[in-house]
Amino acid sequence: MPSTVTLTDAQRRFLEAPQRFGTLATINPDGSPHQTVVWFLIRGDTIAINSLMGRHWPSNLLRDPRTSLAVEAGLDYMVLRGTVEPVHDPIQAQGDIAEMARRYETPEDAERLIRDRFSPQERISFTLRPRSVTEHFEAG
Repeated sequence: MPSTVTLTDAQRRFLEAPQRFGTLATINPDGSPHQTVVWFLIRGDTIAINSLMGRHWPSNLLRDPRTSLAVEAGLDYMVLRGTVEPVHDPIQAQGDIAEMARRYETPEDAERLIRDRFSPQERISFTLRPRSVTEHFEAG
């Protein structure tokens, strides 16, 4: 089994830039691809993603952990391919979605979403361990 890729400083800066969304690809039970846009966090050389339980893509990942995450900014992009590990701890899942809300939303909207939408939900987090990374940065 290949080891997790170490992200470069340039890759990390690209992923950490404000308002970078990811397009997550999972595998449906019939083998067809499923894609969805997600919030994400960088955790060392791994990526954290989070969802409401019962959605299509988390069910796919619980059945088959292979995935890819594409992150783009115009013609600049990265694709991280690997497998995920579910994080079944509800406290961690709530902490992750709160951190993501604070990353992607204004402070007022983030706190409202955390309190009114996310806190009552059953959520799950996943840790993506990239095995390979493809990048294309136009600026160099």
